[in-house]
Amino acid sequence: MIFFAFRWVLRLCLLVLAAVVLYFGVTAVQVWLTSRREDVRPASAILVMGAAQYDGVPSPDLAARLHQALSLWKAHEAPVIVVTGSKEPGDTYTEAESGAAYLEHAGVPGSDILQAGGRDSWGNVADAAPALRARHDRTLLVVTDPFHEDRSMAIASELGFTPFPAPTRTSPITGWYTLPYFAKETVGVGIGRIIGYQNLDRLHSLVG
Repeated sequence: MIFFAFRWVLRLCLLVLAAVVLYFGVTAVQVWLTSRREDVRPASAILVMGAAQYDGVPSPDLAARLHQALSLWKAHEAPVIVVTGSKEPGDTYTEAESGAAYLEHAGVPGSDILQAGGRDSWGNVADAAPALRARHDRTLLVVTDPFHEDRSMAIASELGFTPFPAPTRTSPITGWYTLPYFAKETVGVGIGRIIGYQNLDRLHSLVG
């Protein structure tokens, strides 16, 4: 009797494990497929997800995102660019301030740039949301690295916006170096779909 009970428990565990592997496998494919999509169209705003900056100078990753946003703005795909991101302890400038300075130097008027904070992906979009809603902006061209596009758009959707993918194609993170990033995004998207991205952000804050 105990042996048969053990076998049923083992089978159940194997079924659960198989379901988890399948779920995250499908999610990984979806994240990868989204990374290859580009659906540029006229929108209310261009949303640039934050990345590192060094004493006011955008990192190569952030610069690639800003370059993409600048190209979209010059093509009149949206009237404003929203730059996001806060700063690390000891930093003088926020990621958003660094991004805004980069864009203004490239010829974008300050009136066409909005700044928002946020220490992570959820925070980037959530901090930008009030200003966007005040302007009645609903459609967003989401600019970030390809591997980060799926989760960024999912967060924007959860906050009530209609996002379209406009990933940078000049990211310095390429080839095999993207694998850990795709793995991280697969886990984030997979869990976020189940518990919600705001709850995922809260969980991440509690854990780390």
